[in-house]
Amino acid sequence: MSLQQYILPAYSIRWILHIAPEEALRRAFHRLPGVGYVSTDLYAADVLVRADVGRLPFDSGTFDLVYCSHVLEHIPDDRAAMQELWRVLRPGGIAIILTPLWDKPTFEDASITDPVERERLFGQFDHVRWYGFDIVDRLTDSGFAVQTMRAGDMADAKAIVRFGLDETDVLFVCTKSHR
Repeated sequence: MSLQQYILPAYSIRWILHIAPEEALRRAFHRLPGVGYVSTDLYAADVLVRADVGRLPFDSGTFDLVYCSHVLEHIPDDRAAMQELWRVLRPGGIAIILTPLWDKPTFEDASITDPVERERLFGQFDHVRWYGFDIVDRLTDSGFAVQTMRAGDMADAKAIVRFGLDETDVLFVCTKSHR
């Protein structure tokens, strides 16, 4: 089965923005016929556009699909990043956002800058927060309509392994209305 069967086959996708691209998905997105692909990251050298997700250099409404996996937990101003993702998405477009979650409300403390303490509190030295399911409120505040789904509900075990997912991963499927 192809990626197109897993990533929103009902939508007309002309342009994809891939934030902090994973190699398996980068290759799969490149193989989609008739679809333009842009990868971006602040630090990686092997992207098409080096940019901060909180200040993207693209026109408003450029992309039909934005894929942003395990990025927002690294961004100090995640709300600015969410607003940028909303801005560059075309009306009717969709953003798929994944992030580590825990079963408590989002926890963040900008005063914690020590990498050892960040790893202890946030699970990784370069994370700045643990998200809870209240991330939906942040995404909604940014303008998105949000649905949640588990990776296991949209892909079989082979595809989950191939694309580096976990069947229990929660995907936040965020749409931009046609307003």
